Amino acid sequence: MDIAKSFNARRLSIAGFSFLFAYILSFPFEGQVLYSLLDLRGIDASTYIMAAIIAHFAGLLTCGLIVRTQAAAKNMLLAGMGFCLAAAVPFFFAPSAAWMAGLIANGYFSGCAVAAWGYFLKAFTPKNERIKSCADVLIYSNLLMIAINVVAVNRSPLFGLGLSMFCLLIGTFFSYIMPLGHQNNQGKVAESKASGGIRNPLLLLCLFVFIITINSGLMYQVINPNFDHLSGLTSWYWAVPYIVALLIIRNLPLKTNRSRILYVGMVMIMGAFISFMLLGRSISDYIIVDTLILGACGIFDLFWWSILGEMLDYSNNSAKVFGLGLSANVLGVLCGGLLGMSVTAIGLPGAQVAVIALTVVCVTLVMLPPLNRQLVLLLKNHTYLAAYDNMSQSQQTDLVRQIKTIEPLTAREQQVLQLILSGKSNRDIADALTISETTVKTHARNIFSKYDVSNRVELISSLLKHQIEK
Repeated sequence: MDIAKSFNARRLSIAGFSFLFAYILSFPFEGQVLYSLLDLRGIDASTYIMAAIIAHFAGLLTCGLIVRTQAAAKNMLLAGMGFCLAAAVPFFFAPSAAWMAGLIANGYFSGCAVAAWGYFLKAFTPKNERIKSCADVLIYSNLLMIAINVVAVNRSPLFGLGLSMFCLLIGTFFSYIMPLGHQNNQGKVAESKASGGIRNPLLLLCLFVFIITINSGLMYQVINPNFDHLSGLTSWYWAVPYIVALLIIRNLPLKTNRSRILYVGMVMIMGAFISFMLLGRSISDYIIVDTLILGACGIFDLFWWSILGEMLDYSNNSAKVFGLGLSANVLGVLCGGLLGMSVTAIGLPGAQVAVIALTVVCVTLVMLPPLNRQLVLLLKNHTYLAAYDNMSQSQQTDLVRQIKTIEPLTAREQQVLQLILSGKSNRDIADALTISETTVKTHARNIFSKYDVSNRVELISSLLKHQIEK
């Protein structure tokens, strides 16, 4: 019965958030509904778009300071969606100061609602399933967004606005009937502290997300305007490659090494900007460029959404972790957009825009190995990473024996090594082997010395690297 309730709660949380996120993508966050409304009224979009993005960033970043419990998260979800509905009403009327105020309110409260959903991702989705829940949310919300975009671009912006608000109403209903879950996280939080905590991996992930999404901002401000004459096609094809990429990655076998797909995504980004530089502005050219860059966006979005989902178990404040991680994404889009506006204003050639984008990719390529090392220690069994825990006991034993050591491990050191690779803290290992924590530290130092590494991160990375090379 509890399993059935949990499953239903998971579906409710995914449904509610999908409708909320569809509203965000179609209207306040650079949505086609907003662009179409501003174009209909002959208003320059740049100021409005930037104001909404900054407000959304602020909502994501500050929600964790306000929301500290799951009950408060549900209240924030409902209140945030209510404020967004009210703030969207002025857009049915003539332009006024209420438009800017409403857009800022939409951005801020939608950001708070997104961050608050982290509590329900943690409560209702098992740790090893969160990549699927994140993929489902991104897929469903983008499918809804496509339907809204088609209406807004090809029929009426006001009709599209009404449709996006209807999605928000449905999301509010699902969120209202969604139950509260259990918060069993104390053990995980203690374990994370023993492993060095999530601060360094989270900050490094945020930096990686920020830098790579600068290209998304460039895409919005530089690439997309060059295909405005293909509005019929762009209204529906825009997110199709993104959804396809999500579907492919979501359904890969558990043991697939998804870390390599990140490099594929980087190649796709480079290919998109090079194609934009070399090709024309025809339908086929648009399909090539959009397929490459949106497919890459799908790869990276699911990477950091699911990594953040796994990190929720290592903090008591899910809104803070989830909001901080996604705010890095929004900040990257914001900075990339400002860069794109500057590039457009000075008339920079496509070749130089491509050089900027390639430079961003090169920086992230340098960052990926240390990021992977940090995440391997914290999230050894995340599906994007080579997973030691997915191997059978005999496979684990064979792997350890195949790695050459400077000196053979003693029987006790082998036991300690197995527990280290299982993610146990020194205290947990001491309890399991009925020895002192000081003795465990001594054995660990001896193991590191024999493998010629200096810490757990290097040890685990070395073993998993050997697994990949095999």
